[in-house]
Amino acid sequence: MGQVRQNEQSGGRGPRPGGLLRRTRTARLVAAGLAAAALLSGCALGQEGDPGGAGGPGAAGQQGPAPETKAQRLAKKRAAIAAATRKWGLAQIPLTAPAPPDAKPALSTRDGFEVEGQEDLPHVFTTVPVKERVVFLTIDDGAEKDPEFLRMMKELDIPYSAFLSDYLVSEDYGYFRAMQKQGTTLNNHTIDHPYLPGLSYEEQRHQICGMQDVIEKQYGKRPRLFRPPYGNYNQDTLKAAKSCGIEAVPLWNAEAFTDRVDYREWDRDLHPGDIVLTHFRGTGEWDGSMVDMVRQAMKVITSKGYAVARLEDYV
Repeated sequence: MGQVRQNEQSGGRGPRPGGLLRRTRTARLVAAGLAAAALLSGCALGQEGDPGGAGGPGAAGQQGPAPETKAQRLAKKRAAIAAATRKWGLAQIPLTAPAPPDAKPALSTRDGFEVEGQEDLPHVFTTVPVKERVVFLTIDDGAEKDPEFLRMMKELDIPYSAFLSDYLVSEDYGYFRAMQKQGTTLNNHTIDHPYLPGLSYEEQRHQICGMQDVIEKQYGKRPRLFRPPYGNYNQDTLKAAKSCGIEAVPLWNAEAFTDRVDYREWDRDLHPGDIVLTHFRGTGEWDGSMVDMVRQAMKVITSKGYAVARLEDYV
């Protein structure tokens, strides 16, 4: 059929066999040359437009999506926290804490909380000296191990510090390992949660240094912060704590429960730098869960115009 068409196009004259052969060979050579040129062009494009070669997206002149900007990442994070706020039933979206200070504020022991020789011992305080409207959430002991609490705090991106006692933590070291992986610092609250002033120096040292050893063994790092059970201590407590590597003793200025927040100060209010205490407790001891406690605490903190910051960034 192809030859018929060619005959029609040539005005009806029959083809010369030799000419046809030469034209066929010439056409094949031209086609081969064009194919080679196209192949070389494609390789060059792959090398210049796409480091991955001719088979990658660059060979087609395509580029990947532009990386997210800082503003876009921040907007995405805020949207996720807003969604988590609705999911967990908070009254308001938690306020965002400012960036941590370049230099940590100078600490001092609260008036009336000193022991003899305090100037050479770890400071005891209830508030961190800051001007920003931030407070610090701290959680003691380790009795309740609620997985919903871990999910809630991760999704809301609320920082907190844990002060742990081994007689409770040892029931499930893995729970607090998961907490640590989420960015929470695990601090010292003694082995057995005793009334420390009733013990000798060596007994107190065993309680504090022993918990340092437990946390280092289980979680890889010895704490810098220590909170005595019930907030009770004496000179031997602070001496023992210092000998175990403790640098500071944060107590608290407010305490959160599932239905209220209690205050130490006469004005019954929060102040910049206040440390807020709560406990790992559940329905067995509270009229609610740890999730309920967080809702109540954040309702008060946010409504008063405060953000929660990470204690270890300031102390």
